[in-house]
Amino acid sequence: MTYCSVYGAGTSIVLIGMMGAGKSCVGRCLQRRTTLALADTDDIVVSKFGISIPEIFSKHGEHGFREAETQALRGLAMTKQAIIVTGGGIVLREKNVDFLKRLGVIVWLDGNEETLFERASRARTRPLLQGENPRELFAQMLRARLPLYAKIGDIRIDTSVLTDEEVAVAILSKLRKLGRNLGARSFAVAQSTAG
Repeated sequence: MTYCSVYGAGTSIVLIGMMGAGKSCVGRCLQRRTTLALADTDDIVVSKFGISIPEIFSKHGEHGFREAETQALRGLAMTKQAIIVTGGGIVLREKNVDFLKRLGVIVWLDGNEETLFERASRARTRPLLQGENPRELFAQMLRARLPLYAKIGDIRIDTSVLTDEEVAVAILSKLRKLGRNLGARSFAVAQSTAG
């Protein structure tokens, strides 16, 4: 089944948002609830280079990472319906935004700054937070990215006080209200598990 509306011609559910918003965990919850395939742009980039994201940043810089991220998105544009998890900075390139819009419904996972930073800083592997003042670096990134997320997000969910499962249920509920077609089997599974 295909889907076409103001949300783009694609049939995927695309998760965007700042690091710490829970995109990867929510993506896995959505995968379980819908039986759709799961694709993570960070995982695709890591697989391409064969090294970790911090190592990619160290050896190839942010520019090298962003180029590979764009290539990953380009490849996803040719695939079937899926849950697509993206990196927090994917919205920084206009060409990425075009790819994202073509993929399907864009779900912006948001949250208050304090919560997002606390979650993001738990992992010591965030290359963009390695500096003298990670808190200020995070605040600067968030200020730059918020308008971009807001501009392209079709649906916004505040994840600050919700579990990953609750976020997944909220996404599926909003998609149902919008008449979003997840495909017959997947939609039936999502309805039966969202309640």
